[in-house]
Amino acid sequence: MPRIHYNTLSRRSALQALYMADVMGITPDRAIDGGHVPAEASLDDYAKRLVYGVAGHISQIDADIARFSKNWAIDRMPVVDRAVLRLAIFEMYYVDEVPVSVSINEAVELAKEFGGEDDSHRFVNGVLGRCARVLSGQVSDGDDEACDGQDDAEAFDSCATDAEAFSSTETPSDAEVSFDAQTPSDDVAEAAADASAE
Repeated sequence: MPRIHYNTLSRRSALQALYMADVMGITPDRAIDGGHVPAEASLDDYAKRLVYGVAGHISQIDADIARFSKNWAIDRMPVVDRAVLRLAIFEMYYVDEVPVSVSINEAVELAKEFGGEDDSHRFVNGVLGRCARVLSGQVSDGDDEACDGQDDAEAFDSCATDAEAFSSTETPSDAEVSFDAQTPSDDVAEAAADASAE
């Protein structure tokens, strides 16, 4: 049986809840409290911590997504990409026991699997790389010169090694993690249709 990383599953469940909340136009905590999260998301304590954390800090997180994403308005981002970024930035800022590199790597893997565009993982990595540079002090807060002239896909090339720079912690490979083939988009779309029919 393949090894499954506990927090990987939690992040995946939290992503489903964040996606559902965004699609339904409700706050992430309301998605959980109102029973709008698909049963297969099976939110454990860590997933709930992530979702409630994003809900409690969403204004600051969204402001930082807007600040760190070049040439993209937050409301124009694919919903999955926005949810992945919210989840990862919350974890980077507020979950001290998880190294920044792990948060970035896990977010990139989620974006590869569920992202709204072919290069979603590059976009997510570029935005989170900028965020990590500010957190680590490599770039002072508000210093945009380090990334001027780069769009988020180009930033991937300069930020791709940021994750390794923060820690040598590795995330599980695709072979180590097994999930069903249904995407959060499919699960959430079905649940949203069910909820709106009620």
